[in-house]
Amino acid sequence: MEKHTVTFSATVLGTPRTGPRRELKRAIESYWAGTIDQVELASIARTLREQHLIELRDAGLDSIPVGTFSYYDHVLDTAVLLGALPERVAGIADELDRYFAAARGDATVTPLEMTKWFDTNYHYLVPEITPDTTFALAPEKLLGELAEAVALGISARPVVVGPITFLKLSKAVGSSGSGAESESESESGSESESGSLLDRLDEIVPLYADLLAQLGAAGAEWVQIDEPALVTDLTAAELDYVRSTYDRLAAVTGRPSILVASYFGDLGAALHVLAGTAVDGIAIDLIAGTGGVDSLAGVPALANKLVVAGVVDGRNVWRTDLDAALSTLGTLLGSAGTVAVSTSCSLLHVPYTLDVEPDLDDNLRSWLAFGAEKIAEVTVLARALRNGVETVSAELATARDALANRRSDPRLHNTTVRARLDALGPDSSRRAPAAERRVKQSERLDLPALPTTTIGSYPQTSQIRIARAARRKGEIDEAEYVRRMQSEIADVVALQEKLGLDVLVHGEPERNDMVQYFAEQFDGYFATANGWVQSYGTRCVRPPILYGDVVRRNPMTVEWITYAQSLTSKPVKGMLTGPVTILAWSFVRDDQPLPDSARQVALAIRDETVDLQASGIRIVQVDEPALRELLPLRAADKQAYLDWAVEAFRLATSGVSDATQIHTHLCYSEFGEVIDAIAGLDADVTSIEAARSHMEVLDDLNAVGFDLGVGPGVYDIHSPRVPSIEEIVVSLHAALKAVPAERLWVNPDCGLKTRGAEEVGASLHNLVEAAILVRAAL
Repeated sequence: MEKHTVTFSATVLGTPRTGPRRELKRAIESYWAGTIDQVELASIARTLREQHLIELRDAGLDSIPVGTFSYYDHVLDTAVLLGALPERVAGIADELDRYFAAARGDATVTPLEMTKWFDTNYHYLVPEITPDTTFALAPEKLLGELAEAVALGISARPVVVGPITFLKLSKAVGSSGSGAESESESESGSESESGSLLDRLDEIVPLYADLLAQLGAAGAEWVQIDEPALVTDLTAAELDYVRSTYDRLAAVTGRPSILVASYFGDLGAALHVLAGTAVDGIAIDLIAGTGGVDSLAGVPALANKLVVAGVVDGRNVWRTDLDAALSTLGTLLGSAGTVAVSTSCSLLHVPYTLDVEPDLDDNLRSWLAFGAEKIAEVTVLARALRNGVETVSAELATARDALANRRSDPRLHNTTVRARLDALGPDSSRRAPAAERRVKQSERLDLPALPTTTIGSYPQTSQIRIARAARRKGEIDEAEYVRRMQSEIADVVALQEKLGLDVLVHGEPERNDMVQYFAEQFDGYFATANGWVQSYGTRCVRPPILYGDVVRRNPMTVEWITYAQSLTSKPVKGMLTGPVTILAWSFVRDDQPLPDSARQVALAIRDETVDLQASGIRIVQVDEPALRELLPLRAADKQAYLDWAVEAFRLATSGVSDATQIHTHLCYSEFGEVIDAIAGLDADVTSIEAARSHMEVLDDLNAVGFDLGVGPGVYDIHSPRVPSIEEIVVSLHAALKAVPAERLWVNPDCGLKTRGAEEVGASLHNLVEAAILVRAAL
């Protein structure tokens, strides 16, 4: 095969796709609402893609990723590329509506499961592979986006999720394609299941080979095949699959040069395997990878390859130490044939630009780099490699000054909070045994069997958003804002009373986001104005920035919760976010160990639980949906993380009396690997996602002897469909096979913030009616 010689020096591994002002999000939601058609949606999407390509070219990148655009999720796009959508959506004639039905369901179709993309806060759709799945290549999307770039004169590099990662992230299901897992299979990503799915590489590798040939014919010089699964623990058999797969793809006639991209950790043994194949380049994460650049010196085969060095952090927002990055690149030059500079991973995980952040003080701004600034750092480093360090001396000096300024800023350290943490004894994170607590809580709460509740948030109405914007613009004062929020709370409490729910919530109308709301009230945090990052589909969040020691300035939720409690005799839950989730959904400081930051946040949440209890609140929910998310990708690192994560939660929740019931909530992750930790949280009640995964998590909980209260979600709130009474009854009977009635709670999978009021009312009505029916039959 003819050797490709075209190379490049500056790139990124991927880019965000929602638009700098969330234009794509609004367009897609308008399409769902029927206010625009597919033609207009496609036009908006194309305009966004073209503008972004031109910006990347003008910024100085000489190889630009294409195909990273998505209407919902890149893993779902790969399922479409390979003809692997579930059979239950096959009857939907329109291609785009079929795609969205797989992503979010419709009135008659359940969606694919959703879970976290490795250890990030991005959610992907889990492809379902049945014995009857017949793979077939559908390359039109990728070829079309390549053609757009070629027409603009862009040096485009198509990007596709690789075959190993696709199959390891997929889920083997029964031949019906219904989403029900066969008895011999466990949750997505387990060794036994992924191994069996990797047996199907022979079916999809030829499709990738065909794709490579078509991309080469369409003018692509390079193609990027993303294989982040290669930074996880791989068996010898799986490494053999990696070797054979890339030997086969490298042998394709007429193909572009192949760049295999890994990120989120070290390649380990997979690096030697890839280097031994005839792929032309390997992208390596030198930020998350603990092995560092020195480990590459022991791989002689890299001397014949392009190494794309991920020295600019694609997941966090701190300015790069350019001197240190140049040192790393200089070391790498001795091991690699050619070196290109890149981000460590896709910029999907950071905001677009600092230019739209008006409230940053000059010092804090100088410490940060969002997407546009990271691209500029990549090009500076690439220029230094090409033309010499002296050509970027001004940029290096600016970076040095900013780093020095950050190190000396007094806001980074608070002696009071550090002294409080040092003074805590071992009993500060322990409560009485669960059985003793259960007796006291039962007497205090007097709840029926199968108590019904919701997770916390209710739909954020247009009135809420209008009030929030009016306060921000100074059009209404604080007193008027509080009055409007109390009106919303009163409506939510009245709705729950009417529906017959047993434990109520205040609906969280005052909260813009479950992490940002608290971050805005902590010292040591900064909340962005426009730092939007995609979480899934059209759901975007603004992760706050943790830059210093965390201190709670004042009570944060007591006023809202006690107002709601004043409207009803039923218990109202205090709603807080746990320390692990606050960290996971923030951009965290990189100048101290994460467990130290976790203890600081835990202490602030602990103070809030104590204040809620003192105000008469009988139940406090501390949500930890991100517990699984931060789990390290390598087995050797997992236990240390789980130890400090569990300890932080227990520190946050052990300041209250035994009669105060502590709830927690977990959602949209694969829980098998953290089941022991979930039990170790020692929450009195754990609500947990179970609707899309068909109550599978309950068997995992039972396997570790879990004997606390549990509320497996009985309907999927990320789908617009209203579950029937009958299907919720079926789910509850399934749950009762695993959990005794005295420990079983009835609730949705997650909060209701993103849903519409009408569907929420109908769904909760059916939930309550189903609980009454099952309760009567006990």
